[in-house]
Amino acid sequence: MDTRPLANGGEAKGASVVIVGGGVTGLSAAWWLARDGVDVTVLEKGIVGFEASGRNGGGCTHYQSPLFHEEQRLWPQMDELLGYPTEFQKTRIVFQIDPAKEDFAEGLRMRIPAGYELEKLGPGEVRRRVPLAGDNVVAGVHLHFGGHANPQRTSQAYAWAAQDHGARIRQHVAVTGVVTNGGRAVAVETSEGRIACDHLVLAAGPLTGKLLATMGIDLPMAPARAEMIVTEPLPLMPLTGVDGNGMYGRQTLRGNLAYGGGWHEWYDDVPLDSAPPRPSGTALRGLAKRVAELLPKAAHARVIRSWSGVIENTPDGRPVIERLTAPDNVTVATMSSVGFGLSPATGHALRDLVIDGKPSFCDLAKLSLARFEGLDPNWRETLGWVPPKPAVLEMQ
Repeated sequence: MDTRPLANGGEAKGASVVIVGGGVTGLSAAWWLARDGVDVTVLEKGIVGFEASGRNGGGCTHYQSPLFHEEQRLWPQMDELLGYPTEFQKTRIVFQIDPAKEDFAEGLRMRIPAGYELEKLGPGEVRRRVPLAGDNVVAGVHLHFGGHANPQRTSQAYAWAAQDHGARIRQHVAVTGVVTNGGRAVAVETSEGRIACDHLVLAAGPLTGKLLATMGIDLPMAPARAEMIVTEPLPLMPLTGVDGNGMYGRQTLRGNLAYGGGWHEWYDDVPLDSAPPRPSGTALRGLAKRVAELLPKAAHARVIRSWSGVIENTPDGRPVIERLTAPDNVTVATMSSVGFGLSPATGHALRDLVIDGKPSFCDLAKLSLARFEGLDPNWRETLGWVPPKPAVLEMQ
């Protein structure tokens, strides 16, 4: 494994394009722009890929996204294009252990675009392809597309590849505001002073909404902590991308099971200049229980660590990817928990939006901010996306 450190981007006080956010979305955009010769600087308040971008299930199978076709075209090429390993592995299996969902394959088939193969599997065939599955399998499907990659490896690969093309990546630089003049974004305020830009890309996860608010633009989102568990290594299965029981995840090349999914721990706020505390919480027990239900022959495996990352969630659960009309030199990308798998395609789209004003390969109109006009101000309370109120002890 290549363990060379990420170079500091230096002290330049301006760039043609400044990208706020060193997750996979911002890093992919930086790589796409830099490989076209654009002068680009990425600003990250912590370490690149250290939030949800490097702490997720690694899935690359977003068939309901307008970016899906480009996602599928690019992932098999990414190791070669980046010049660094992502550990991408093709195909995925989804199976059910709830008898009420025995016929789920037909509904799934209707949602998958034409041209992508789905194979229905009976319980026995699921167990053959997923040896850690048990007698509780009721039905499954093998998706002969999509797949998964290693989030930590991929985040680092984007960063190194972007630097190879001349991008500057500055870690531990917190962006606290956007400076506008004449109806355009001209700079960002940071913990290390003002940094000028000709174009600004906001890909700062749950902080994107706060930075847009400094320009008077409302992007509704709810920040949350998503958690995953990692087990001790187990014998490798023939197919290592397996979903079900409300879980998403993969088996690593070392054999560890890395799984998450379900309940989030909601935050009221996420500060611009620091990360909120993320102690292991009550989600761990539920995650371990559901992995053991999904893969009973792994129920004996010890949980050796957990990951958590702060994610952003829009009211409808879909990303916002748009070049704004005012300021017209600001492009927004907030991925609402699906950023990792779509990152090769999202970076391409952001490159097109910055340079050409519109994507060359898909229509992103459905992912614009305009869809939230007239949104109920209490939408978080309606959805229950709020932190639990602390218990009040009554004196007897």
